[in-house]
Amino acid sequence: MGVPGPFPGSAGRPDAPVLDREEADRALARLGAEYEAIETSLSALQDHAGRRLLEGADLSGVTKERWAQTERSLTVLWSLFDAYTEVLSAAREVRARRRWPSAADLAELSEVLGRGAAPVVVGDGDGGGSDGGARIGLAELVDRLTGLYARSLDVIVAADAVWSALPARIDLLAEELRRTRSLAHSVGVRPGEHPAGDDLERITEELARLRSQVIADPLAFWVSSGAGSAAPGGGRPDTVRYDRAARALEEIRREVAAVLDVRQDAERRLMLLRDVLSRADRTLTEARQARGEVLAKIAASEVPAVSGPSTVLHEQLVAAAEYRRRSQWHRLSPLLDRLEERAEEELQRARESLTAVTAPLAVRAELRGRLDAYRARAARLGVAADPLLVERYDLARRMLWSAPCDLRAAEQAVWRYQEAAAEALAVQPRDGRGEP
Repeated sequence: MGVPGPFPGSAGRPDAPVLDREEADRALARLGAEYEAIETSLSALQDHAGRRLLEGADLSGVTKERWAQTERSLTVLWSLFDAYTEVLSAAREVRARRRWPSAADLAELSEVLGRGAAPVVVGDGDGGGSDGGARIGLAELVDRLTGLYARSLDVIVAADAVWSALPARIDLLAEELRRTRSLAHSVGVRPGEHPAGDDLERITEELARLRSQVIADPLAFWVSSGAGSAAPGGGRPDTVRYDRAARALEEIRREVAAVLDVRQDAERRLMLLRDVLSRADRTLTEARQARGEVLAKIAASEVPAVSGPSTVLHEQLVAAAEYRRRSQWHRLSPLLDRLEERAEEELQRARESLTAVTAPLAVRAELRGRLDAYRARAARLGVAADPLLVERYDLARRMLWSAPCDLRAAEQAVWRYQEAAAEALAVQPRDGRGEP
């Protein structure tokens, strides 16, 4: 809601010579126009919404101090305007006596316009101090009016600008904060349980303090332009604290959204973790059973020990399920990340253990396959019935199919059978029916 700018310059000229009729009429016309501009500006200032708010507010700090000064300035403004009105009224009264003023009328009119207004006695610092009884020229009177008006308007416009900008924005942010708190509470982000819950409490308190301070001391949140502009209210509201709270709330909104994602995905991740650890446990159980079998069937073989399931991982899985039940998502999310990595490592360890303990059985199976393959080749070439081959085959077979099996001795027996088969094939006549 705007008001007119500074008053126009005065038409009065102290100590001016006697005016003729036309000059007197022009001077009165200028004074009348000036009077209407002053009256319009003061009336608009009186009706300004910011002034009414300041007048009825419970102020503090800078605003309380400056508004007290402004109230005194407004009183002086109207006193100066009344003095101006008296001069204009007196001049108009002289001019209204006759359509064609006499020389005496013109002399009196010139004297009224030239002597100015009676001084207005005010306190120091209000721009309109007393001149010790001397009359104030109309030009000086208007200068004082202009200065007081500009300073008063600056205070009113600045306070009104802050009140128009910040409380509404704070209320909107507070409403968004309430929605975020409700959502955060539903996913377990609460004060004392989650850092973001504590941050929400701090933002709530900060917004309440900020709104109270803005209402009581709006000028403390006004940043002057500092560019030397004479325009009233040159500057802007200081939104640093509001912006900081808004940024903090946005960060919490993103964190709550991440917690929502964790909540929605937590059960699936927990099921997958249970499955991975279950497979790791079954594999370790199989490895322990295989180790017993190897120790019973294989002699003179170093079989590595098999450790049991990781109790730490199972305890952490129980803790993760408890976090899920209590909606402690800020603790669950990093724990799930660690568990998923370690569970895969545990499954890989179990598989490696199974491979390590079953290696002797794999060697025995490979030796059995080699022995049967050599015997089949010997039979196909017609030398399988050779007494030496039969003897060495039976020996190797007994060693490989008996328990406990000495793998080193069995490997030597298979090698000797292979050697004997090769020698038998080397002395066999070549009749074109067999392989060389």
